[in-house]
Amino acid sequence: MGHSTFRLAALLLVRKTRRDMCRTQLVQSCHTDEIIGQRQEELDRQRSGLLDQCREAAAPGAVRLDRLIEYRHYDQHLTAQQDELAKQRQDATLTINWHRKELLAANREVRILEKLEAKQQDAYRERGERRETRMLDEMAVIQYAR
Repeated sequence: MGHSTFRLAALLLVRKTRRDMCRTQLVQSCHTDEIIGQRQEELDRQRSGLLDQCREAAAPGAVRLDRLIEYRHYDQHLTAQQDELAKQRQDATLTINWHRKELLAANREVRILEKLEAKQQDAYRERGERRETRMLDEMAVIQYAR
């Protein structure tokens, strides 16, 4: 018995390639989100350290006003960075969700074609088995007729 050729094999290959590309983009988006999260943690640590320095500078005794002003400016800078990172994180979350939806759609398209291919192979196998059964039946009839 021969072998069945799936007529949509090229389309299946294109869809698998698209699915792999979607998967790669999702991984990259997740990695970007992770980097942003790490940067946010670093800024939190810097602000915590700055707060400790402000407490020390404002402790009873000689207060260094210039140092407190410098700390306040640095705190404003860190706050601006945190706000920007929060916006970037929100954008990254939206991008991740979009890539997830794209990956789900691409997976669905691949599964549909794979099921179609499996049905085609089953139908081909069944036709071959019926053909073989018919041949065996004809041979049996010929043998019986002799």
